Parts: sequence; C-alpha cells; structure tokens
Amino acid sequence: MNDILTLIKEKDPGQKEFHQAVQEVMETIRPVLDRNPEYRQAAILERIVEPERTIMFRVPWMDDQGQVRVNRGFRIEMNSAIGPYKGGLRFHPSVNLSILKFLAFEQVFKNALTTLPMGGGKGGSDFDPKGKSDIEVMRFCQSFMAELYRHIGPNTDVPAGDIGVGAREIGYLFGMYKKLSNEFTGVLTGKSINWGGSLIRPEATGYGAVYFAAEMLATRNKDLSGKTVLVSGSGNVAQFTVEKLIELGAKVVTLSDSSGSIYDEEGIDKNKLDFVKRLKNVRRGRIKEYVEKYPGVVYTEADPAKGCNAIWDHPADCAMPCATENEINEKDAENLIRNGVFLVCEGANMPSTPDAVNIFLDRKILYAPGKASNAGGVAVSGLEMSQNSMRLNWPREEVDDRLKIIMKSIHKTCLDAAKEYNDPGNYLAGANIAGFVKVVNAMLDQGVV
Repeated sequence: MNDILTLIKEKDPGQKEFHQAVQEVMETIRPVLDRNPEYRQAAILERIVEPERTIMFRVPWMDDQGQVRVNRGFRIEMNSAIGPYKGGLRFHPSVNLSILKFLAFEQVFKNALTTLPMGGGKGGSDFDPKGKSDIEVMRFCQSFMAELYRHIGPNTDVPAGDIGVGAREIGYLFGMYKKLSNEFTGVLTGKSINWGGSLIRPEATGYGAVYFAAEMLATRNKDLSGKTVLVSGSGNVAQFTVEKLIELGAKVVTLSDSSGSIYDEEGIDKNKLDFVKRLKNVRRGRIKEYVEKYPGVVYTEADPAKGCNAIWDHPADCAMPCATENEINEKDAENLIRNGVFLVCEGANMPSTPDAVNIFLDRKILYAPGKASNAGGVAVSGLEMSQNSMRLNWPREEVDDRLKIIMKSIHKTCLDAAKEYNDPGNYLAGANIAGFVKVVNAMLDQGVV
C-alpha cells in the first residue's frame, strides 16, 4: 500500500486532496488485503485509484458586458463496476483535478454503501456563480453542457448538483442536454419536482446525516433531543441538517460561510432558519447579515492565519461539519473535545484533516466519515433515477421512509464490517472496508477491464 501511495504521488504530484483521500482508505483496508490475496494479484489497488476516464475541456461563455470568458470543465468517471457513474457537479473557483479526483474516489465507496447500483464520478468547473446574473449562469451552463453531453447518459453517467450547482443550474444544464440529445431522460438528478425531480432530494444529504447521527447515538442509548449541536456551512446541506435537528429536539447554535461564522447561544429556531434560507437561497447574501437581524449573536470573521476555526470552539455535544473539505484541523478537533463534543458526524466530504480524524479515533468519540453519513443525497438521487425510469413520482413520505431505511442500513453495514475486521465501533474503517469489498468484488467478476 505504501507503493501505491508512492505511485500516485509520482504520477499525480501536487494533487494533495486526492492523495489524502487515497491514504485514508489504504490505511484501513490492510486487513482485507491480508485476508484476500487475490486482490493484490489482480492489481486491484492500482486499478481502483486510477479513473476509468478523465475528461477536461474548455468552456467559453459571454458575460453581460459582451466580454468572452473562458473556464475549465471537468468530469472524472472514476469507477463503474456496480453501475453508471454517479456524482455531483461543483462550480467553484477552487475546482481542480485534485479536488474532483478526491471527490470521485470518495463517491465510489459512498455509492457502494447505499446498496443502490451506482458507480462513482464527479465533475465541475472553476466557474464561480456568485455575483453572476441568471443569464450569465445560463450561458455558462449551456456552454458547459455543449461538451459534457457527449460523455453522459442515463445508463452511462448521471451527474447531480454540488457546491454552486443548485436547481437553477441543473435546470439550465438539463435544458441544453435535452436540446442536443433530442431526448427527455433521467440524465441529471436534483431536477425540479415538476419536471422529473424527486421529493426530499434537496433535503436528503442534511436529513440523511441527521438520521445517521441518531443511529450513532442510539448505540449509547442516547438521542438528539436536548443536544447542543455545532453546524458549519449555510448552504443546502447545512440548512436541512439544521431543519431536521430542530425537528428532533436538538439546539443548533452555529452556522457559517466563507466570510465567517455566527454563534447564537439561544439556538437557531425555525423562524431564524427561514431567514437563513431566504438570505442564502434568494438574496444570496452573507451569513454576517444574521447578526443584523438578530442582535446579540456573535459573528466572527474567518481568519485562516489563526490556525483554527472559531465555529468549533463553543460548548456543545455534537458537531456536524457541512461546509467543505479540511475545515476541521488538529487544533479544531482538540477544541471540540475540550468543549464537550462526543459526536462528529460529517455532512460535507472529507471535512476533517487526517490529524483531526486520528484525534477523534484515539479519544473514542462517535465519529462518522462523510462517505457514510452524507450518503443520503446520492441515495435519493438513486431513487430519483428509479422514479425517472418508471415515469412516476413517489410521495414525500415514501421517499423519506426509504431514505431512513438506507441510512439505517449504511450505519449497520459500517458497524458490521468494523466488527468483522476486529475494529468494533470504528465507522471510518467499517465504511472504507464495506465499500471497498463491494466494489472490488464486482471488478474481479468483470475481469481485467
């Protein structure tokens, strides 16, 4: 496994996020390789870290001033052993090959854990929708899809939304795909409900993470009622994480965006959450405006030079990072535990650095990696694909019930795998092992392809 890490660092220098994601998996699957020597003989590790296909393309578009702009578009089709590639599109200035390869690699195991027949992929662009008009976003999405449509399809690759890609962007992307392909198919998920979307899809990642956290607490005869929770982010995942936490009786005291974070000691209730939804989804404002609406709330500007994030330095029982990768470092992890946090359930992808994860595992707190706890979004995307294939829509209650069942199943799968390989209670090891075994066994069944 050290050879594999050395190999990818030599082949892909500078892709630190991808290296981090691969190392995390490799460190937990050694017992599986020892028990299954055929995996090494079939070069499974060398194959699983290499994308089946990497697509990169130019995206020219015109802004409202008539100036032509150029961005880069990407799609990483990582692994299709158990189904069509499935994973979101991210529009953000930080997007590059390293981040998308890490996300695609994580997506392979996350999708396997859902039990649905979906492979793993990820894509996006370094385009920033913030500050752009609807017409500018439409022009960009149409140009992006003018190339991407050649590489996707309902039985090949089914993208969805991610950071910077919501219902607006999905609509523009789908419209262009439909025009170019001359067909109406379930090629994208996250669509509006009135033209092929699924109920509960916008809520799914946040709701699913809370359902997973509830299952974790149940192993210690606890529940979320009365618990104080730190939540980062203020976008889709954070909003619906907070919504479900409120519904289950928890008190959420924090939210954040790239500019800073707020701490509301009294708790964010439904009315306050509705304000945040209008602020972020309609006005596309900044979280510091929360303080103007609710005086007395503490706002702290983001300051990377401090080496820690203020949002993780408040008394609480649980933490649910829902913003972005590596937002919890070693110092943040120490602050969380010092302030009484005994559960960390990830709503974002890889939001904890390796040093932070090691602290959580060493202190034996309840820690859920994103590939398990935030799988609710892609799970309901899979349900949306099923509904599109059958040309029907399930009612809200049915989709929510199926989501609960899937998250409960993922939780059990992680615990069972960890126990089987003599690491009981380690959700990280359990998630990596369970996802890895399912994917590589499918790869072996299909030969050297």
